[in-house]
Amino acid sequence: MKSPNAGLRFAAVAAAFLMLAACSSTDDSANANPSSSSSGQITPGSQEDLVANVGDRVFFDTDQSSLSDEARATLQRQAAWMQLYPNLTFTVEGHADERGTREYNLALGGRRANSAKDYLVSLGVDGGRLNTVSYGKERPVCLDSNENCWAQNRRAVTVVASGAAS
Repeated sequence: MKSPNAGLRFAAVAAAFLMLAACSSTDDSANANPSSSSSGQITPGSQEDLVANVGDRVFFDTDQSSLSDEARATLQRQAAWMQLYPNLTFTVEGHADERGTREYNLALGGRRANSAKDYLVSLGVDGGRLNTVSYGKERPVCLDSNENCWAQNRRAVTVVASGAAS
């Protein structure tokens, strides 16, 4: 059951996202990359748009799948952004650091992906637009065996799966 304040909360998050997006507009034509349009701007509704303007990942403490306040803030921005592109579907990828068995980390990555998905759904994103997958420790972003790298690998990443703008 939705709380009576869910609509107000979503409106506040959406307004905050739009203000953030307006403030972050810059001329990227000097820094064009292959994923940008011919004018050098990032294509709205693309993975690059999500990464640059919202953030595509949230991080977790060791052996945890609960969301921190920072993770919740990122997911609130993601939910507002997702509402702007109702034709898109997403995959939430769960990841773990190298410590622990393959099986344990696959399960932990699954819990992390589901934790992020469940929070997005609680913010009004249609659950049918969100799939989850766990990669466990199989796709690290950092390969060193130290806390700094492990912290980068304990994450859930939201990926635009289909319906992306071309």
